Amino acid sequence: MTKLKLGALVDEKPVRLTLELPAGVHRDLVTYAEILSRETGQPNEPAKLIAPMLARFMATDRAFAKARRRHS
Repeated sequence: MTKLKLGALVDEKPVRLTLELPAGVHRDLVTYAEILSRETGQPNEPAKLIAPMLARFMATDRAFAKARRRHS
């Protein structure tokens, strides 16, 4: 079994954004959603993965955490 960085998604009230993704990033996002669905047993819409992925990225970015502490 693959160990993905994301687990089951939490359903929260969203803020709507419109963005464009390169085609390759979208293909990878679709593939990631398929793999995550198999692992968690829950259907996952690729677009709904973007927010948790960004959150995970920012949570593990040490330079961002340091800058955010200085900014607060």
